Amino acid sequence: LNGSWQALLLRAMVRKKGSFILCGAFLFVAWNALLLLYLWGRPPIGRLGEGAGPSKVVGGGNLAGEVMRLAEEVEVQLEKQKELLKQIESHRAQWARQKDVGKREAGGGKSLKEVEQKTPAMEQTKAEGKQKKPTEKLVATTTSEAKIGLTKGTGTAENKLELTSSSSPQVVIPVLVIACDRVTVKRSLDRLIQYRLSAPLHPIIVSQDCGHADTARVIRSYGEQLTHISQPDLSDIRVRPEHRKFQGYYKIDDLEVAPDFFEYFRALYPILRDDSSLWCVSAWNDNGRDALVDPAKAHVLHRTDFFPGLGWMLTRDLWAELEPKWPTAFWDDWMRQPEQRRERSCVRPEISRTITFGRKGVSLGQFFDQYLRYIKLNTEFVPFTKQDLTYLLREKYDEKFIIEVYSAPLVRIEELQGGKLREPGPYRVQYSSRDSFKVFARNLGAMDDLKSGVPRTGYRGVVSFLYRGRRVYLAPPEGWTQYDTSWS
Repeated sequence: LNGSWQALLLRAMVRKKGSFILCGAFLFVAWNALLLLYLWGRPPIGRLGEGAGPSKVVGGGNLAGEVMRLAEEVEVQLEKQKELLKQIESHRAQWARQKDVGKREAGGGKSLKEVEQKTPAMEQTKAEGKQKKPTEKLVATTTSEAKIGLTKGTGTAENKLELTSSSSPQVVIPVLVIACDRVTVKRSLDRLIQYRLSAPLHPIIVSQDCGHADTARVIRSYGEQLTHISQPDLSDIRVRPEHRKFQGYYKIDDLEVAPDFFEYFRALYPILRDDSSLWCVSAWNDNGRDALVDPAKAHVLHRTDFFPGLGWMLTRDLWAELEPKWPTAFWDDWMRQPEQRRERSCVRPEISRTITFGRKGVSLGQFFDQYLRYIKLNTEFVPFTKQDLTYLLREKYDEKFIIEVYSAPLVRIEELQGGKLREPGPYRVQYSSRDSFKVFARNLGAMDDLKSGVPRTGYRGVVSFLYRGRRVYLAPPEGWTQYDTSWS
């Protein structure tokens, strides 16, 4: 099959090259024919004046001058032909470059796969949801380089974003929002339209899964401000019997974005593109509750080994890598497996750029009331595109991070809780096992779960957050090398 395609491609290239040569030859011959007609149409050299009187033969000197003038005109015409050939050659080089770009993109994956969106996709994921691959897909341009996904839940509520052309100074970041049967999608769309920097640079696509008429009317009310597509497969999501209680997690369209949401992703696109140790940029901080973040550091960004979801961006190449093996359910935890993560990290903010406002769900609002309602959404516009974010590149970041963490005084959790420490911090609390991590995290107010050994927001095993106004590093012993995948 590959040989057949290669043969077809070769024939197409030969035909294209032959067409180009014939076109150039035709232009060259046509120009010379026009020149010849022009010379033939000139008055005879021996005719003087412009009247119709009798002609007289001019002298030898005049004839020589006329010949010289004619030769000069021919030379000018030849120069014009030379310019024409140069232009043809330059266009030929440009076409060849475009053909090479097309080959690279065709080889790099599937011409930007269809927005099932992750970015720019915007994905909305919960701890356990389900991703049903849409049967209708929106094809992105072959110049797209990355996707952003706003994710809440693990379901079909996968929103993706596409970034185009790394060579273009103005990267296009489409936003795909996955909707279902909640008219409150209006709140999400209002904020996206309000905060987007440019409609051409950030087209919004809403993919509706459920065929809910009222929700469809809300989406269509935005007219040309967005594109509305309908999921043709409205059948129930097939999950194992023990997971049926989680089917509702995919019906989520209740994320709100911060004023600098688009600014954040636009600024981080070059970092994601250039650092091969990164595989996503997320708008979400799993330990983003009001008491655990520093309100004075809205501009601070971190690396994390834990895949956060809830508004994330990935490259086109990564999507080409993941799409062929994309799971039918619970894709967020699938992303956290070592086989997918492959020791790559994400960027996350100190203060979240997304929150969920949807209390209604399969957990009957319990998880929302206990945790999600306290996540702090950034309200301050940070001009990230004007900042130097190269400190997030792995070599620079790791060197400073390790020094900062392991030079912090090692304290016991009782000292933190007892209020006996006088210095402003930071402080380090050390864990040595799965159980000790979970106990310390729970008692300090941080998330205590691990996925394939990686704690939420963890980087090199370290979880960073505020406790009673002091920076705390919940860290493994110095010299940490890898995660223990049995810690889950």
